[in-house]
Amino acid sequence: MNNKNQITKRFLKIVSITLIASIISQSLYAHVIVGELEKMSKTDAAVLYMEIGYQHILPLGFDHILFVLSLFLLSPKLKPVLLQATAFTLAHSVTLALAMYHVITPPTKIIEPLIAISIVYVALENIFSPRLKPSRIGVVFLFGLVHGMGFAGALGQLGLPQDHYLLALVMFNIGVELGQITIILLAFLLVGKWFGEKTYYRKFVVIPASVIIALIAGFWTIQRIFFT
Repeated sequence: MNNKNQITKRFLKIVSITLIASIISQSLYAHVIVGELEKMSKTDAAVLYMEIGYQHILPLGFDHILFVLSLFLLSPKLKPVLLQATAFTLAHSVTLALAMYHVITPPTKIIEPLIAISIVYVALENIFSPRLKPSRIGVVFLFGLVHGMGFAGALGQLGLPQDHYLLALVMFNIGVELGQITIILLAFLLVGKWFGEKTYYRKFVVIPASVIIALIAGFWTIQRIFFT
């Protein structure tokens, strides 16, 4: 019975902290969350940060969702999009780690508009390029560096437990990657598998969807430059 009570209390603690973390934009909670995490076990902290990383993509990271979908649209096969996602992950892992260890200090007012611009760029490339170019891997890597600094801004507001700093950072990154893979797999199962090889796929899926994404990201760009 005592073991069950302990498990229940631990679960409730994880859930409660996760709910607080879901409003990550409010930095007021950062010290509270880290204070609670310092009391948690290494395993609990690792699981929690993986959940937070995943939630930063699904459902909270609408801009990152649109970026990943933009990568998927042009060539809706798993291998090409997973290669792009790998380049993106390697890049954002580097800048996320550098920022969290205070090697670099990315300015939010510059990074957030650049993230929106990266989405516009990829969406426009989908519209004007009939096929996937080898150079896209390099472009995605560069944009991944920018997105990593965006992840760092969000994670910096939440904070990391000093006793498990590196572990929490790695698990957050793993959570982000799992979120990206979830988006890719869902897009493939819902769209790519059934329509990717159709002659009308580009005309009726790639271009309309990319136009919508470009318009949304364009609005974000203006909003983030002039109104934040």
